Amino acid sequence: MSPLELGICAVLASLIAAFILWPKSKRKNLPPGPAPTSWLVGNRNQVPAEKPWRWFQELNNQYGPVVYLQMGRTPTVVIGTAQAAWDILEKKSGVTSSRPRFIMGQEILSNNLRGLMSDAGPFWRRWRRVLHGSFMQKASDKYKPIQNLESKQMMAELVRTPSKYRESLERYATSVVVVITYGRRVHDIFNDEVVCLNRETQEFLTSVNIPGKYLVESVPAMLYLPHFLTPWRTAALRQRERDKAYLTRLVDEVKSKMEHGRAQPSFCRQLIEDREKNGMSDLEIAYTCGTFPVFPKAGSSLTRITGTPFGAGVETTAGSLASFMLACAAFGPSFIPKAQKELDAVVGPDRMPTFDDLENLPYIRAIASETLRWRPVAVLGGTPHASTDGFVYDGMYIPKGSTIIANLWGIHLNPADFPDPHRFDPERFMSKRDYPGPWQHSGFGYGRRVCPGQFLATNSVYFNIARILWAFNISKARDENGNEIDVDTLAYTDGFNSVPLPFPLSITPRSPSHVAIIERENEMAQEEMRAYDS
Repeated sequence: MSPLELGICAVLASLIAAFILWPKSKRKNLPPGPAPTSWLVGNRNQVPAEKPWRWFQELNNQYGPVVYLQMGRTPTVVIGTAQAAWDILEKKSGVTSSRPRFIMGQEILSNNLRGLMSDAGPFWRRWRRVLHGSFMQKASDKYKPIQNLESKQMMAELVRTPSKYRESLERYATSVVVVITYGRRVHDIFNDEVVCLNRETQEFLTSVNIPGKYLVESVPAMLYLPHFLTPWRTAALRQRERDKAYLTRLVDEVKSKMEHGRAQPSFCRQLIEDREKNGMSDLEIAYTCGTFPVFPKAGSSLTRITGTPFGAGVETTAGSLASFMLACAAFGPSFIPKAQKELDAVVGPDRMPTFDDLENLPYIRAIASETLRWRPVAVLGGTPHASTDGFVYDGMYIPKGSTIIANLWGIHLNPADFPDPHRFDPERFMSKRDYPGPWQHSGFGYGRRVCPGQFLATNSVYFNIARILWAFNISKARDENGNEIDVDTLAYTDGFNSVPLPFPLSITPRSPSHVAIIERENEMAQEEMRAYDS
């Protein structure tokens, strides 16, 4: 038989097998959920194209904390409460820490080299080990000097061009990550070569990871079809070669700097030095270092899937700080005066807050926690988990091979845990509550897939909220007639990660002396950061 005939036969066999095996997959004790619309697509065509997390929340409200969907041939479980997520993804992490199969994004586009989308095998365990060694709590402290210096520039940018506050937040977050990764700064998020190449990679990755876009995700036998019948594969392979070229070049640049004694400390340098101990090839190092997600070009409608742990460093930081700014506009009078009173008492007007101050700023920490709770960036709970074995939870059977989604939108807006959940209220975090997990929110995931960049991200979010409230009064913008411009606290992007859509904002310094301190600190910071400009 020809390759074409073999491919067609494989596809037909797969469809026939799906039809034959479908009735056998049903069990009476599956979690409750809506009836599938057909044997082939299941519930897939019921999922809204925009903001599916809201629909998932409605399902949990209707059916309970654990809901069952049949997405094509894949059993899918949607979790809607913190306790159920903790029980399933943390307590049963031994069988719920794998990933669904990503044919387009992981196998074809990435040659199975993206650790975040890898199943729970040897490659993922090695990937996880090196990341946790570099980014968990104590290890993250060594990055505080970089965060401090980049924050000083961000504060100066907010003084000079407050209308471009989103650009300043994103530049800060991106530059911190690129300095940590490669030992070089980012001055312009729209023209920096590394950022632009990464943006191209992430936008392509996002475009191929849209659920339901490619039939091959539901019918893997299509991989046996010849290439001339699969243009989607050809395009992904072409992008993969471009990705490999630029990611490898970035690693080679660090190697060259190491040879000439000019390499600053960085994650990439560390992986190169430890490559034999870790057993990582140059290409593995390149993918581990290089595919941090950045924000798309202005006007782009694409959102990002978090391709590596650095999603916590970039999107959780910049997206969460943007949500904090939105909360200031919508709810500022209820919490800003109390925050500034605490800052004035602990820090005073003569210096900027430092990391050492955070321990004595409980209300600032509560504002940061409420920011991460109120509008989570990883709104669907990040990349879904997958079960490697069947198990029973609360009398419900979760099949082997299930995709498990911890819908963070529903979890964080559950009124049983957070009364009046759409109200921004830092007081929720001023005392210990009966809530599973160490953070009192669920923003960084569960079990063995917990976000490795959680401490890097929280350091940036806590620290910059303290500095912004120390320096500025933030409120709704006003129109030409002096009337306040309302903001929409539900106007967020679609996608795996969700951040506020653009909104107007008034940012004014609290006093001329605050401005003088910011300008002086930024000038000194620029001198210290020169080593990262080459």
